[in-house]
Amino acid sequence: MRLQKINRARKQAFTLMEVLLVLVILVVLMGFAVPALLGSKKKADLDAAKTQIGLFRPALEKYALDIGTFPTTEQGLEALETKPEDLEEEKQSEWSGPYVSAISKDPWGHKYSYEYPPTHGTGDFPDVWSSGPDGKEGSEDDIVSWPKKDEQK
Repeated sequence: MRLQKINRARKQAFTLMEVLLVLVILVVLMGFAVPALLGSKKKADLDAAKTQIGLFRPALEKYALDIGTFPTTEQGLEALETKPEDLEEEKQSEWSGPYVSAISKDPWGHKYSYEYPPTHGTGDFPDVWSSGPDGKEGSEDDIVSWPKKDEQK
């Protein structure tokens, strides 16, 4: 009787080989899934930065309509959120902001950069950019408001 209980328990339990085989299968599946998910996250972050930069455009245009010019480089994007202290006296009453609810950081935690008058873009619109995932300005992964040289061709 006791021998039957031991044999029945062995038949109901998993062997070490079965457990290891399941673990190997899970590791192989994760090896395929994780890179695909990380690639999706990177693309989503790039798209989010491009979208945020695009959302600055109408706010900057509204500011320029009210004040008569875009914020200076020194005033930066913060001029869309709070009235600049160095705004000319006659323009103080023209500021009808805030033009954005908050100036968020890019998906990698860096501040967006702003420059007016522009030095990179075409036309009179300010330059707005993110230094991208590496956090270094002027590198290949920067997300910018102006057309890159390879995109102009």
